[in-house]
Amino acid sequence: MIFTFKKKIYGYECDIYGHLNNASYLNLLEAARSEALVTMEMPIAKLQEMGIQFFVLRFELDYIRAVELEEIVTVNSWFYKTNRLKGFWKQEVYNAKDELCFCAKLTLVYAADGKAKRLSQELTDHFDKFLEPED
Repeated sequence: MIFTFKKKIYGYECDIYGHLNNASYLNLLEAARSEALVTMEMPIAKLQEMGIQFFVLRFELDYIRAVELEEIVTVNSWFYKTNRLKGFWKQEVYNAKDELCFCAKLTLVYAADGKAKRLSQELTDHFDKFLEPED
């Protein structure tokens, strides 16, 4: 399942050229994944109650086209693979003209008490319901 998140880009998120700052992309992606987890009925607060943490292991980022100040962007996010220890996400950012501006691949490690830990099979099965092919 592809999850969609929309957001307007504000001045405090931009560099001196009026483009979305490269570090602000990570915040944008985090917000989109958090909203996706809410839709999956596994918001961060619920995961914390269950003693589960998601730690970013790896990001692969491709900046394709500048995102401008006050642009309304759409972020598409999806799990393309998951197992009991790691989750693999792809996220794409589009501008208002529906042009691809940014693409990211992310690897998460599931953890408890700050250490890698396998998810229960039940929770793994829950996330598997939302898998979408990578491309």
